[in-house]
Amino acid sequence: MARKKKTVDLDRDNGIAPGLVAKTKKRLVVAGGRSHPELTAAVANALGTEVVPTEHRTFASGEIYARFEVSIRGCDLFLIQTFGEPVNEWLMETLIMIDAAKRASAKRITVVAPYYPYSRQDKKGRGREPISARLVADLLKTAGADRVMSVDLHAAQIQGFFDGPVDHLFAKPVLMDYFQRTLSPEDRKILTVVSPDMGRVRVADTWSDSLGAPLAIIHKRRDPKVANQVSVHEIVGTVEGRTCLLVDDMIDTGGTIVKAAQALKANGAHRVIVAATHAIFSDPASERLQDASIDEVVITDTIPLTESRRWDKLTILPIAPLLARAIHEVFEDGSVTSMFGGDA
Repeated sequence: MARKKKTVDLDRDNGIAPGLVAKTKKRLVVAGGRSHPELTAAVANALGTEVVPTEHRTFASGEIYARFEVSIRGCDLFLIQTFGEPVNEWLMETLIMIDAAKRASAKRITVVAPYYPYSRQDKKGRGREPISARLVADLLKTAGADRVMSVDLHAAQIQGFFDGPVDHLFAKPVLMDYFQRTLSPEDRKILTVVSPDMGRVRVADTWSDSLGAPLAIIHKRRDPKVANQVSVHEIVGTVEGRTCLLVDDMIDTGGTIVKAAQALKANGAHRVIVAATHAIFSDPASERLQDASIDEVVITDTIPLTESRRWDKLTILPIAPLLARAIHEVFEDGSVTSMFGGDA
């Protein structure tokens, strides 16, 4: 039986090179590491698919093993891994999974890291320091990642560390939707957006514009007699009698946020609400954030939280719908920037 002759595209009039027309179509697949399986499943569900079955093992020596149980040849793979505790183990697992995907002939590998590891080490503050955020980017690229997607990078310059496309997403629409639904008319009238330090002023300013609320800034001063300890908080702006919304990208041990909230209450603030994207919550953050100066803490689930680190006045918002929409835009060659009004 004669074999069917393949069609050759000779569209030279339009400047297209001769070649064979493939029957294969793009295929989106979602895989995940072990750091946050609930988030991976939620993203896959929002996209209308399932998580790629993957075998994970940690040997007695501590070595990590990962293998995709089904073929991913020619697929557009989105590998979801966030970086809570233990960050170094999850980073190594990510690199191993990227290598496995590359050797399994995935067509494109996108690392979806809702919280980017080592993001606070984005520059040299003193001599002989590393720039670990750049090192992580180099590791991902060397392992075989083609693209990186993350939410609320601690410093926007991290985008330039990766030699390839970086999709910088913002959790602001998720958080903003919550406050627009829950803030009472009385709170809206007396709302003030507060930046906890000078480094977050630009972000707080965008919140101020979106909510139509004035901006206040907390300036930290250090006691020259006590090394490495913040002792005085000066507030630039009016907070007396106001509902203050403290916005930040992450909360680690909670020390800065609690001291800022205490300073606001000491200066006559009516209520203090904290909004942050990444809840790292290293001990003793959960205990600190239950301080009487804080009326509510609102975060997203970019990092998993155990029940022991939750309390009544903590609200956790799902980030999966935002990630799923961004993944869909990337896969369909759409616009991620359009999701954020041209700011991404």
